[in-house]
This record gives sequence, structure tokens and C-alpha cells, in this order.
Amino acid sequence: MKEQDHHFYLTAKKFWKTVVNKETVPNLEQLQQQVEHYKRLLSIFHAGNYYYQVFNIYTSCFDLVSPEVKNVLGYEPREYEVGFLMSIIHPDDKPYVLNFEYKIVEFFKTLSFEKVSRYKVQYDFRIRKKNGDYMRTLHQAVQVDYDRENYYRTLSLETDITHIKPHGEPCFSLIGLDGEPSYYNIKDKHFTKSFDLFTRREREVLKGIVEGKTSRQLAEELCISIHTLHTHRKNILGKAKTKTPLELVKKTLGEGWV
Repeated sequence: MKEQDHHFYLTAKKFWKTVVNKETVPNLEQLQQQVEHYKRLLSIFHAGNYYYQVFNIYTSCFDLVSPEVKNVLGYEPREYEVGFLMSIIHPDDKPYVLNFEYKIVEFFKTLSFEKVSRYKVQYDFRIRKKNGDYMRTLHQAVQVDYDRENYYRTLSLETDITHIKPHGEPCFSLIGLDGEPSYYNIKDKHFTKSFDLFTRREREVLKGIVEGKTSRQLAEELCISIHTLHTHRKNILGKAKTKTPLELVKKTLGEGWV
């Protein structure tokens, strides 16, 4: 690892170590069950090919990397270690990632134990694939192992959104679930609660649109009529100030709305 990348990694580790003071040994079978539980429970969407990983905050290592990483990036799971990941982030995006991780740690320090499960972290950055090309990944993360004093493990999904957001600076959001306030496109040191443009139902429809689902699929899933679904789509486009679904998807990812 280059000296610059090593320093980058050590700085991130200092942030992470402020929320955990002991190591726990994972039960991999139980951990896998937790992963599946959280993947189903939380509103994490797939707008492209993805893989997932479980990050051990105390050791600053991955306890688990899904085999899909090879299909998405070209690396074997055993190659894909945290230090290596840090080295293949686009040089221009590394300051953003470090800043985002610092803000995430500071934010979760302020949360009560009961609210930890109600927040999803989301940001994007570029990462170098094995063939040398850069891919923009959407990093979505939730806490899966924690107690009242420590955060032990985080589950994250890494989704290829290059086809949706080929350009632009990284965007960072903290998304509240179950009625908690969200903080979209965070750029300041102080978090400002975001006004939700969309109703809960509109947000469900928006998530489906980003995933590429048809109106009929969404109507069936949400148990509403096609007419009602079209009304929601029209209202969403109007609130987002966009004219086409493609514009809507790009703006949604750019603003971190889902």
C-alpha cells in the first residue's frame, strides 16, 4: 500500500475506533442470517449489480464479503480487504469518503440506542475495478451488531450506479426510517433536517422507479390501482421538478432521496 493510502486508512481507523472499545468474535452462520434479515427489512434498493460486505469496526476488517464482488469489480472476495479498498478509491474521491466517514461516526455517537436501527447511511464514490476502469458505487449501510456502548459491525451494499451517475461529486445522506428525520446531500458540519418532498407512499413509488420496476409491477406490489400509481408518478415528477423518469432517477441519486 502506498504511504498516502496507508495514511488515509489509518485516519479512517482512528474515526472508527472512537465508537468501539472491544472485539467480539462473529458467529458466521448467525451473521449471515442477520444479513438476510436486514436486507429484507430495510429499504435498501438495487439500481444495478451489487455485492455486500460486513465490516468489523474494531478490527477495521471485513468479516464477510459476498461472492458477487467478483462479478461487479473483478476481485475475489479474499482480495477485497479494507486496506485494499482504500487504495482503489478514486484519488479525487478519497477526501469525500474520509469526510463522510467522520460525519457518520459523529452522527451515530449522538443517537439513542433505540434509534440506531432507524437510520441508513448512503453515499457514492468511484472505485477502480480489476480491469482498470472506474465504477461509481452507491454505498448503503446499516448497523447490524451494536449495544448501548459499542458499534461492532456494519452491513453495507455496494451498487454499481455508473450508468445512472457517470459524473458529479460524491453525495452523502443519512436517511431516517420509521418516521425519523432525514438529512439529504449533507455538505455542512452541522446536520440540518431535510424537509421531505414526498409522502411515504410516494417514497415507496420512487424507490420502485429507481429500481426500474414497471407501473404494473409497482401497482401490484403496493396493492393500488394503475390510475393511482400514475397519479403518484405524476406528483413525484412535479415535486422533483423533472420531466422524465431518467431525469428523476439521476436527481434522486444526486440528492440522496432514497
